[in-house]
Amino acid sequence: MKVGYLGPESSFTYQAAKKGFPNEQLVPFPSIPACIKAVEYKDVELAVVPIENTLEGSVNTTVDYLYHQSFIPVGAELILPIHQQLMVAKQNQADWQQITKIMSHPQALAQSANFIQAHFPDVQIESTPSTAYAAQYVAEHPKELIGAIAPKSAAQMYQTVIVSENIQDVAINHTRFWVIGQPEIVLSLPMKKEKMTVAITMPLNTPGSLLQALSAFGWRQIDLSKIESRPLKTSLGEYFFLLDVEMNKPRSLVENAIEEIQLLGGEVKVFGQYGIYPVVTTT
Repeated sequence: MKVGYLGPESSFTYQAAKKGFPNEQLVPFPSIPACIKAVEYKDVELAVVPIENTLEGSVNTTVDYLYHQSFIPVGAELILPIHQQLMVAKQNQADWQQITKIMSHPQALAQSANFIQAHFPDVQIESTPSTAYAAQYVAEHPKELIGAIAPKSAAQMYQTVIVSENIQDVAINHTRFWVIGQPEIVLSLPMKKEKMTVAITMPLNTPGSLLQALSAFGWRQIDLSKIESRPLKTSLGEYFFLLDVEMNKPRSLVENAIEEIQLLGGEVKVFGQYGIYPVVTTT
C-alpha cells in the first residue's frame, strides 16, 4: 500500500507516517494540498497530513482544503511529540552565531519564536514547504551562512550540525496528524480513545444559532474537546465551526445531536470518526 505524506523524508510528517505505517511504501509530496490530491487521484491509498500543533493551533491549510474542496474521510489520528533543532552546514559550525537567515516551515518558525527573538532578533526569516526542505537547503548551500529549524532526523539525513537543541517555546509540544483516505483506519499502535470531527454551518442572521447547535451536544452530555471558527470564504463575517466530539457516548446519541442541528437549519459535514494513536519517537 502507498501512503503519502508531507515530505521530504525526515520531516515530522514522515516520522508520524513511518510510525503509523512501518511496512508500507511512503511517498513524499511537496505540500498538504498535493497530499490530499494524491488520495483523490488514487496515486496513493492513504495520506498523512498535519492538522494541529500544541503551540500554534490548527493547520489551516489542512482544515480549509478538507472542508471546502474534498470529501475524503479521516480514518485515524497520530499524535507526535515535536522537538525543534537549529542546525547549520558542517562548514559553518564555528560561525553559527553569525547566521544571517533562518529557514523552516511556518509552524516550526512560530513554535521557536521566543528562541529566535532572544538569540537572532535581526536575522532574515524564510518560510519553506517543510522543515526537512530547510535542512536539505542548508546542507546543499554551505557558502550561505544560514540555519534551519528541523528535527534531528533531518540533521542525520542531510549531514548538518545541530548547534542548539530543543528550541521550541514549550517543552511539551505535540502535533496531531490525520490519516485520510479511508474511514476508521486501524493501526498497529495502542489506541488512546475515539472521537469525531464535524464542521457546522448555522443559518445566517439567526440570533443564538450557535448556542442552539452546541446545546444539542450539551443537554445530551456529549463532550466537545475543541470548538474553532474558520471563515466560510463567502463574505466577511461568515464562518463554519469545527468541533471535536469525544465518542464517550453511544454513536446513536451523537447522530441524534447532528440530526437536531440539521432540523434547526444547520449544515453538518462529518470529517470522520477515528481512533487516536499517540506515538513515541527519539527524534
